Amino acid sequence: MMNKKNITGIILSGGKSSRMGTDKGFLLFENKPFIQHSINALKPLVSEIIIVSNNANYDVFKLKRVEDSIENAGPVAGIYSGLNESKTEYNIILSCDIPLISSEILKKLINAIDDVSEVIQIESDGKTMPLIALYKKSCEETFLKLLKKGERKLQVVVNTCQVKNVTLHEADACFIKNINTKNDLKAIIK
Repeated sequence: MMNKKNITGIILSGGKSSRMGTDKGFLLFENKPFIQHSINALKPLVSEIIIVSNNANYDVFKLKRVEDSIENAGPVAGIYSGLNESKTEYNIILSCDIPLISSEILKKLINAIDDVSEVIQIESDGKTMPLIALYKKSCEETFLKLLKKGERKLQVVVNTCQVKNVTLHEADACFIKNINTKNDLKAIIK
């Protein structure tokens, strides 16, 4: 397995959370903020964790926090800001709204590293997950170039890179569920 000194964890916590109505990173699941679950899943695998957010409240986690270098440009800008700050060749990017995420799922991304792929993303049920993915630092230039051209669709930017998908077994699909609404949250609290 890849040495964790070569991997940075980057958690995107800059979303507007318009459907939830509150900052999703601070929502509680099993008495821990959502973002803490992402931190816990990343910790055994990475040398550093960076939180990308303009919200200074995230400083409570005592991790490096960087602000979006281009505001209101969505996850494309968030990923660019994280990659720009990273000092490692490989970077695991996670959104802050997947509280069921585990180190085991993230290891699948690391184990899929090869000589050609620039983005290795989870695929489940026919859908790709560019916010549960491993990005090479070299993607930074591509993201910046497309941001400057006004591109805001993450899938468009990702598809300009060399992409590899890691397909999850159906039984693992629950671990990557995005929690976007109050109903989504109710569904995981049994």
